[in-house]
Amino acid sequence: MMADTLTRRRFCSGLAGLTGLAAGGFSRPAFAAPATLTAQKARVQLAPEGYPATDVWSYDGSLPGPMIRAPQGTRLERRLLNSLDVPTSVHWHGIRIDNAMDGVAGLTQKAVPPGEGFDYAFDLPDAGTYWYHAHTNSMEQVARGLSGPLIVDEAQAPDIDRDEVLMLGDWLLDPDTGRFAEPFDHPMSLSHGGRTGNLVGVNGRFDHGLTARQNDRLRLRLINSATARIFVLRLQGMTGWTVALDGMPLATPEPLGAELILAPAQRIDLIVDITAEEGTPAALAMAMQDDSWRALVEVAVTGRAATTPRPAPPALPPNPAMAPPDLSQARALDMVMEGGAMAGMEGATYQGERLDFRALIERGQFWALSGQAGMPESPFARLSRGEPVRMRLENRTAFAHAMHLHGMHFREVRADGSFGPMRDTILSIPDEPLEIAFTADNPGKWLFHCHMLAHAASGMTTWIEVA
Repeated sequence: MMADTLTRRRFCSGLAGLTGLAAGGFSRPAFAAPATLTAQKARVQLAPEGYPATDVWSYDGSLPGPMIRAPQGTRLERRLLNSLDVPTSVHWHGIRIDNAMDGVAGLTQKAVPPGEGFDYAFDLPDAGTYWYHAHTNSMEQVARGLSGPLIVDEAQAPDIDRDEVLMLGDWLLDPDTGRFAEPFDHPMSLSHGGRTGNLVGVNGRFDHGLTARQNDRLRLRLINSATARIFVLRLQGMTGWTVALDGMPLATPEPLGAELILAPAQRIDLIVDITAEEGTPAALAMAMQDDSWRALVEVAVTGRAATTPRPAPPALPPNPAMAPPDLSQARALDMVMEGGAMAGMEGATYQGERLDFRALIERGQFWALSGQAGMPESPFARLSRGEPVRMRLENRTAFAHAMHLHGMHFREVRADGSFGPMRDTILSIPDEPLEIAFTADNPGKWLFHCHMLAHAASGMTTWIEVA
């Protein structure tokens, strides 16, 4: 939604100048998540009552999958059991993880065949809001429902009344049958903005709601699990602050601007105060294509928690290894994004062969990164462990791209040389300069790709090696 008209200016203003089965809601669990995670088919009511239920692919029979929650500094162990008819794997999105546990089929592990399992075990160095999702044929498997939230709690929680995880998503359904519209690799989805759903929801429901009292203070953890939709959001009846992006705390909480931009795979942690009076709903609203606003999550306000609002919250405790990279002797990399509809890409290399655009399309490849379509045999870059890197991203396409780096976080390098907040996914806008920088401090083979998953499946995927 709106990807072709979104501008970098609107994106930056939305962040207010940051400087530094049942389908249903989540609550803080009173017990640990199970030691197994089963990928299986399930039938859930995604659409409103009166419409058919939908056959989904799920984790443990729910959509989203079960919330996995653990303290910072602990070790997480989960055995994936594959009860589907197709191979699958799990990626733990945003975790600075051991490479062998990253879950990328064909790069860090073999896909798990039907009826078999895989043991994931890794440390959780960073507190924050993360998520997990399929990383085998992600374009289809995530769209069918294979994702869930992963929350790593700080040792000392912020002073809030409630912690709410809100997993935003959309689904492209046939309204007559409730089935997912097929094919998932429709050329329009591959060559344009990606697969955008006709039903939008939160935590697997089209009508997810909350209750709160006036002056309650909530932590809202927003996760965009959609495969292509860029959410443009606004708070109604609430004031608040951004305290973390992609799991990483800001040095200083930033008062919210008029709009929030949440690209696919991005997360944002908000601390909000309910300002609406009793009987007047508050809401997290989303922008519609006609420039109207729709309540995505409605908050029913009942009673009053305090007579006066609280002062601004302090910053969350910093995660380890958040220092900006030293760019004085950084490796400089340039990545050019090309292809898609209306962009005029002449050709690219695919599987070792130089092909023109028509031949690429015949092979399902519509995009290229620096002249390479699809996953290359050799890495885009080989980096030494501890090496600082600055990478310029040039978007020569007609569409926005949510670029995600596995295994490490990065910072935007602004035009004045200052650093933006730490992230693992950043939105690249057509024809607008973008540069990121990071320290290559995690050894292994790390994917770098567009998280508009139809784009990743049709050309916008590469990898870097850190040794």
